[in-house]
Amino acid sequence: MPDARRDVGRLVAGVAAGDRLELARAITLVESDLPDDRQLGERLVEALLPRAHASLRIAVSGAPGVGKSTLIDVLGRHLADRGDTVAVLAVDPSSHVTGGSVLGDKTRMGRLAASDKSFIRPTPSGGVLGGIARRTREVITLCEAAGFRTVLLETVGVGQSEHEAAGIVDVFVLLVAPGAGDELQGMKRGIVEVADVVAVNKADGVDRERAEHAAQSLVSALGLFSRSTDAGPPPVLTVSALEDRGVAELWSVVEETVATAKARGAYTARRARDRLTWFREELERSLRERWLGAPGVRVKLAELERLVEAGSIAPSSAARLLVDYKP
Repeated sequence: MPDARRDVGRLVAGVAAGDRLELARAITLVESDLPDDRQLGERLVEALLPRAHASLRIAVSGAPGVGKSTLIDVLGRHLADRGDTVAVLAVDPSSHVTGGSVLGDKTRMGRLAASDKSFIRPTPSGGVLGGIARRTREVITLCEAAGFRTVLLETVGVGQSEHEAAGIVDVFVLLVAPGAGDELQGMKRGIVEVADVVAVNKADGVDRERAEHAAQSLVSALGLFSRSTDAGPPPVLTVSALEDRGVAELWSVVEETVATAKARGAYTARRARDRLTWFREELERSLRERWLGAPGVRVKLAELERLVEAGSIAPSSAARLLVDYKP
């Protein structure tokens, strides 16, 4: 029996028709590191790329435990109730020891997962920095081609290294907990500077007043941060994912942010920069793999690695020797 996951024509037709099963198979194919699968995955993405420009891409980032999954669950249901279709890509950190990942985000989005207007795909980061997984761009492309009007990306949420996640979406939402205004000095400037919207979550119960205070402190503090554009400091608001308060307002701010970016030309420029970054990353990866696959290079690499480990040669010198090596 032929492998349905490797039938590119069938996958293209299925994804284009919005078939969730075929979409899941297509994602499995593009996430595979097997050489044959990678070639098929490239063909698949290339065929679907013309259909993949109509969605709105939103990333939700923040420290572990701040409530990203809960907020996305509520926000996704809010959009589904409006008749929108929502794809959620939840990136979980991978273990540096086993390489595995818990992938528990889907269980924390149970109500959204039950909606026929949603598609949730947990993915291990695979040790990739930047808040995303190695093939997140390809997966976004497939979800857009499948007709999802909104793609919500839940990043790993490890702090300063979220720059790459900010680059592949239209709006980067930074979620913080009550008290963050007092702790701003301990926050990584990098992630704050790329945030398009800042939301203080858990504005409920005894923490509601603290959340309002944190939002006011953040408004004052964010005005001191330099940004790469003339867009000014990001808007700050409070939300309660637990009580479903402020979520509709958050989405309104997201839509306003996108509308402003489109009017300024920043939306198109951001998408163009991401495509160029995607190309450069693929080029670097391909050149590295091709060079390391050349005859004799891996043997030379192993030899140099032993010398570096023994402290017999400087890492910079070893790198130069490998680059200059003629197989």
